[in-house]
Amino acid sequence: MTKITRPISMKRGPDWANPIMLAPLTNQQSHADGRLSLDEYNWLTMRAKGGFGVTMTCASHVSERGIGFPGQLGVWSDDHLDGLKRLADGLNQHGTHSVIQLHHAGMRTPHDLIEGPPECPSDNEEFGAKALSADAVERLKDDFIAAAKRAEKVGFHGVELHGAHGYILCQFLSPEINQRDDAYGGSLENRARILFDLVDRVRSECGANFSLGVRLSPERFGLKLTEIVAIAQRLMSEDQIDYLDMSLWDVFKEPEEEAFKGKPLLGYFTELDRGAVKLGAAGKIRGGAEVTEALERGLDFVVVGRSAILHHNFPELVASDPGFQSVEIPVSADYLKSEGLGDSFIKYMSAWRGFVAKAD
Repeated sequence: MTKITRPISMKRGPDWANPIMLAPLTNQQSHADGRLSLDEYNWLTMRAKGGFGVTMTCASHVSERGIGFPGQLGVWSDDHLDGLKRLADGLNQHGTHSVIQLHHAGMRTPHDLIEGPPECPSDNEEFGAKALSADAVERLKDDFIAAAKRAEKVGFHGVELHGAHGYILCQFLSPEINQRDDAYGGSLENRARILFDLVDRVRSECGANFSLGVRLSPERFGLKLTEIVAIAQRLMSEDQIDYLDMSLWDVFKEPEEEAFKGKPLLGYFTELDRGAVKLGAAGKIRGGAEVTEALERGLDFVVVGRSAILHHNFPELVASDPGFQSVEIPVSADYLKSEGLGDSFIKYMSAWRGFVAKAD
């Protein structure tokens, strides 16, 4: 048994068949009202069948006003339950650990998808966003918890809180974006309060065997590496979550902040005392060699995005050939269709420079 094929024993929820997680990938395939589409169902279940130890949905919005992109999967209404149950059943039958990523775009909600200004911890002129009132912060927390309960009700094994990429939980963490002067602003403890409140409430209001992860970014969006390291350590020390999913953009790069250069960004997290919490990261995992190296550098699991789009059975391919490398891009639209992408997803990927070959 290699590192690539070794199962991961979980404290909550089913064990993972291997240490390869499907990244929560934007695909714009669901219906405008957030209901699951056949294309999104096919895309995700094909990855579960292809051997991913964890199959995670796209960022799924917990509030109608928290939408982040067109065609986003919703988990903010009981109207979504039938589709979500069908998806959970479809994923679980293949032995994957099924997860919904819970998301609210905050100030990054496109203005043309909602009425009125987007929401943010503080007024934000750049994005035309308005600050949440104290009562609205409490409602936001309630929305996340209601979504987690929906996920559990329909049979998902767990949820992940999206605290990365400049979305609303990340906006609270950012000392640059968050200018509040109440219990949710100012000190790091206050700015992180909403995240830890949500962790505590998922643990207390969902079942004892329901898994919980958190995704964090350590850079950009006004974040400070030392603060994100401190949050990561607290999450691990309090042992309320099951895994921490770090979005690094490149698992092997050095930090952007000059003061911390000289060792890989990843090293600031692998050196933490993680207890029972599993640590994973995303960023340019393109083949078996990168999977193996990332695991050898101290990760418990890897999070795969682009290569999972290109190969629905990426885990099976690297398990059978540790030297496997993803196909070179650009690839044709027909190739992507054969890998389970619907027309909306292919159109979205066409905006990624050099990913989809131009038709003759």
